Amino acid sequence: MNRRDILKTTGLAIVGTALIPFDTFAQNKKSKSDNVQPILSGKRKLGKLEVFAIGLGVQNMPRTYQTTIPSRKEMRNIIHKAFDNGVTLFDTAEAYGPFESEKILGEATTSFRDKIVIETKFGFDIGGDGKRTGGLNSQPEHIKSVVEAMLKRLKTDRIDLLYQHRVDPNVPIEDVVGAIKDLIKEGKVLHYGLSEAGEQTIRRAHKEHPVTAIQNEYSLLWRGAEKSIIPMCEELGIGFVPWSPLGVGFLTGAIDENTHFAQGDFRSMTTRFTTENIAKNIPLINLVKKWSEAKNVTPAQISLAWLLAQKPWIVPIPGTTQMSHLMDNIGGENVKLSSTEWKAFNEELNTIQVFGERFPPFVQAMSGVEAPLKK
Repeated sequence: MNRRDILKTTGLAIVGTALIPFDTFAQNKKSKSDNVQPILSGKRKLGKLEVFAIGLGVQNMPRTYQTTIPSRKEMRNIIHKAFDNGVTLFDTAEAYGPFESEKILGEATTSFRDKIVIETKFGFDIGGDGKRTGGLNSQPEHIKSVVEAMLKRLKTDRIDLLYQHRVDPNVPIEDVVGAIKDLIKEGKVLHYGLSEAGEQTIRRAHKEHPVTAIQNEYSLLWRGAEKSIIPMCEELGIGFVPWSPLGVGFLTGAIDENTHFAQGDFRSMTTRFTTENIAKNIPLINLVKKWSEAKNVTPAQISLAWLLAQKPWIVPIPGTTQMSHLMDNIGGENVKLSSTEWKAFNEELNTIQVFGERFPPFVQAMSGVEAPLKK
C-alpha cells in the first residue's frame, strides 16, 4: 500500500496535531533530481540569525498522522541526512509528542550541535508527565521551567530560537518577553519568536526586544499571512518561517476529490477538505502540476520554490518521516523560474479561489490572538 492509499484508509493520531505543522504526505512524481543528491547552498537571514534556505520539521517523528510509530533509528538517519545535505534549521516543540520530538532531535544532533540552529516552542499547559490540560500557559515562571526541561531533552545548553507557540490571552506579551530576556541574559536562549500571534502583539513584543522570526502557516494553499504579517515582518526586519509549506499534503498531489479521510483525521474536521471543497480547490493543484511538469520537478518542489521566491528572509520547514521526501524537499531550492515565469504563475494563481477554512473554530480561536495589555 502506498502512502497515498494510507491517506484514504487511516486517521490522524489526535486532534491536537492541528496545532503543529503537517507532514509531507506524498511526493510521487519523479524529477530530474532523483538521481542527484541536492545540497542546500543559499543562506538566508531570520533577523540576525543565518540559516540555509529550507529547514526540517521533526514534529511527526515520534508518531505520524497515520498513527504509526516510526523507527527512531530511521528518524535519526533522516536528521543526519538533512544536515549532510545542508539543512541547518531544525524545528520542534514541547507539544510534539509531547516531548518526544525534542528528545529525538537531541539524540540525533549531538555530534553536530554547534553547526545547526534548533528552534522549539513553548506555550501549552503540559505537565511534567506529559499530560495536557487543554489550555495555554505562558506565565513567566512556567516558561523558565519549561526551558530547563527543553535543554535536557535537546541535550544542549542553549536554544537558538524559542517561540511562543500560541499567545496566552491571560498573560501580557511584555511579561512573556521579560522572561525570555532573562533567559537570553543567562545564555539559555539566543533568539526568540512568536507563532500565529496577532499583529499588535508582535509589535509590542518587538518593542520590548527584537523578534527574530514569526512562524505561521503559509503556502500556496493558505496565503493569509500576506495580508498584514509578512508586510510587518519586512517593515521590522523580522524573518518568517512557514509551517505547513506543502498545504497539509494537498500541494504534493496526495489529496484529490476521490480522497476519503478516515475517522480521526484532522483534515476531515476542516471545511477546506470537505469533498465539495476539495473538488473546488483542484485548480490550485492543477496549476502546480502544470508547472512541475514544465520544469521536470515535483509539485512539492514547485510549491517550496514559490515560497522561497516571495521574500529572501522566508525559510520553510517542511516536515517528513520519509528519506525520499526529505531529499525531494531539499531539491526545491534548485528550482528556478525566471521573473517572467513567476509573473505568469502568479497571474494564474491570483485567479484561483481557495474554498474552506484551514481550522475548525476551536483551533482558529488560538490564532491571531492579541495578548492582554499590561496594567
